[in-house]
Amino acid sequence: MKVLVINGPNLNMLGIREPEVYGSASYGDLCRSVREVCGREGMEVEIFQSNHEGALVDAIQGALGVFDGIVINPAAYTHTSVAILDALKAVNLPAVEVHLSDISAREDFRRVSYTGMACIKTVCGKGFAGYEEALMILKNHLTKR
Repeated sequence: MKVLVINGPNLNMLGIREPEVYGSASYGDLCRSVREVCGREGMEVEIFQSNHEGALVDAIQGALGVFDGIVINPAAYTHTSVAILDALKAVNLPAVEVHLSDISAREDFRRVSYTGMACIKTVCGKGFAGYEEALMILKNHLTKR
């Protein structure tokens, strides 16, 4: 089982950016956590991060025929990107959306998720543990297919 984990803008600034919202752990810590979960679960993983919308679209499109599913934290693009939504719909791979913070408890504009419309589930507000939950949701979904 091969999974692509996609992280959007500013996630590379974890540990620096708004630690009261996102915690003090770094992006490297997040990647290590994801790799640890995937290793334990027998999942092959590639992790991609970009601050650029088009690069995220390219990564999603490039997943077709290469990966079995996607875990995506589109970050701010969650609330603005029809392009990422359309890319997820186009490749039609099972995807789980994940957010470190609880987007439903934040500013009003963060309560709309375009990308979530193409995902089988959204996990939010659980920090790094949310990635593990998202990976397990995806694994269970792929195993049942």
